[in-house]
Order: sequence, then structure tokens, then C-alpha cells
Amino acid sequence: MTKAVKDQTSTYRAIIAGYGSFVPAKRLTNDDLSKMVDTSDEWITTRTGIKVRHITNDNETTAFLAAEAAKRALKTANLSPSELDIIIVGTITPEMVFPSTASFVQRQLKAQKAWVFDLAAACSGFIYGVAISQQFLQSGRYKNALVIGAETLTKITNWKDRTSCILFGDGAGAVVLQRADDGRRGVIYSMMGADGQRWEALNCQAYGSRYPAGKKLNDPDKIYMEIKGREVYQQAVRRIVESVTECMEKCGLTNDDIAMVISHQMNARIIESAAKRLKLPDEKVFLNISEYGNTSAASVPIAFDDCVRSGRVKRGDIVIFVAFGAGLTWGASVFEF
Repeated sequence: MTKAVKDQTSTYRAIIAGYGSFVPAKRLTNDDLSKMVDTSDEWITTRTGIKVRHITNDNETTAFLAAEAAKRALKTANLSPSELDIIIVGTITPEMVFPSTASFVQRQLKAQKAWVFDLAAACSGFIYGVAISQQFLQSGRYKNALVIGAETLTKITNWKDRTSCILFGDGAGAVVLQRADDGRRGVIYSMMGADGQRWEALNCQAYGSRYPAGKKLNDPDKIYMEIKGREVYQQAVRRIVESVTECMEKCGLTNDDIAMVISHQMNARIIESAAKRLKLPDEKVFLNISEYGNTSAASVPIAFDDCVRSGRVKRGDIVIFVAFGAGLTWGASVFEF
């Protein structure tokens, strides 16, 4: 029996009414990668926990993945697209520079009532989207929000760099948040953070205003993601621990009250290290990175969808979402499902 946590900030709650995910059919295994770069299944698995990642084809764009995940979330929420008020897409691999990926999702869903925008908070984008939607719904002004994390990271992956190409996959996950006056269920507390001083730890520098499309790059590899692995590892563990700790302290929760912590799936070793510091047992920390790789903003909603469908999370459970990514950014949300 989980503890009921009272939210004193509003008469409304933002409940998770629907959930869904979508990944491309094409799979890239560690053995496949070993034929492309100097690596092996053992080397990748030992260092990351990844076995397989899903890869888009030329016709599968970020908006396509996002819309497919959204359709599944709307179906589980028993909600029509016409009832949506807000659509937020967390992504760092948008459909194009503009308009927003969310605009294309709105078009594909025929959700004409909704206002839409993208969130570029990297791996924390979905968490940021949940926290923002929570505020709009709790205010009482809006009723239904669709929050999506969608990425096609393999389209900006340097397949010659064995330290980074082994990590990433494509996919999308979504939740429908709905305003309710249920005193128990829903988002209880959200927090977000950032440290722009450390932007170089994770970045993709082209093509923005610093390195515009019309300017020749000194280093042609600037079109791909760059990662400083050691710094990312240290910062990720620290921020995940801090974020989960803050959520539990603010909500008066202990480890016994939590049914599941669902982290951004960046690296199994990072998640395991953070869980150890938080003294969380293995059964309360969800891992599915072995089947998807790092899908950035999509990883938390994909993992949540997997959790619910596999029975690892049930109605009434208290769950914590947590993420860390480029920016640097991080965030967490506590909710009763």
C-alpha cells in the first residue's frame, strides 16, 4: 500500500491518463556495430548495458515517430485528438529548423484545438514538458496536454566514432496529462535544473547561428554529436541523485513508498551507480536500455510505457521520473499513477 501524498498547491491534479510509445522496426545489434567500427558485443555491453537499438529509415522522421507514439497514448486515454489543448514535443532532432515538430504532430493527429511547441532540453526534454504541462493543468485553464519525447539521434550520429555511435537509438514515447480533482492521483512535485557552463560535455554544434549552414566548417565532424564521457558520467550520477533526493524530501517519501524510479536510459552503469547511492533496490529501478539504447528525450516515456505494459507499475503506485542531459539539464517528477 503506497502512501497518499497531499499536494497543497492546487485543487487540481495533472494525472497521467494515457501512455504509449513507438520505435522503428529496423534493429542494429552490437554484432552489427562490430562490423562497422572496432568494437564488440562484450565491450559495449560491459560499458553501457546496451544490446540493441532501433534505427529509422529515410522515411521515418521525428514527427512520424512522435505522432505514432501519440496515437497510442491517446488510445489508452480514450481521448480524441480534438480534445487536446496543448502538444509539447521534447526533441533535439526536430523535423526541421522551423516550424516546430509539434506543429507537424498536430497536423498528423488533426488536433486543431491544441497550441503547440517544441522543447530543446535534450534528454531532459520530456521531464521539462511534464513539469510545464502540470502548471497549465493545475491552473484550471486547460484540461488535456500531450507530452511527447521523440528523437532520431542516429541521423546525427558519427558512425566512425566508436565511443558515441554505440550509444544511440531512435524512438518516441508520449503521455496524456489530464486535469482532475482527484486528491490522490497525479503529478505531486516537479523540479528542473540546468548548468550552461558545462555545455561542451554534450553538444552538436552545427547548424545554428554559430556555425550556420552557409559557412564551411573547420571540422566536418561538427555536424555530429560530441560527448565527454567521463564528465557526463560524473555529472549524471550527481544530478540524478540530487533530483530524486529533492523529490522525496519535498514530498515526505521514503524508499518504501516508491514503487519505481524511471530514469532516462543513458547508460546502465550510470543508472546503477545512482541507484546504489540512493540505496534503491534493483526491483525499484527500471532498466530497458539493453533493447533501445539511449533515445534521449524519448527514453523516459518509452520506459514508462514498458513498465505499465509489463505490470511493473500499477494504478496507485508512486513513481519518480528523472532525467539528465545536454545543456547541461536535469529534472524529475513524482506522481501517483
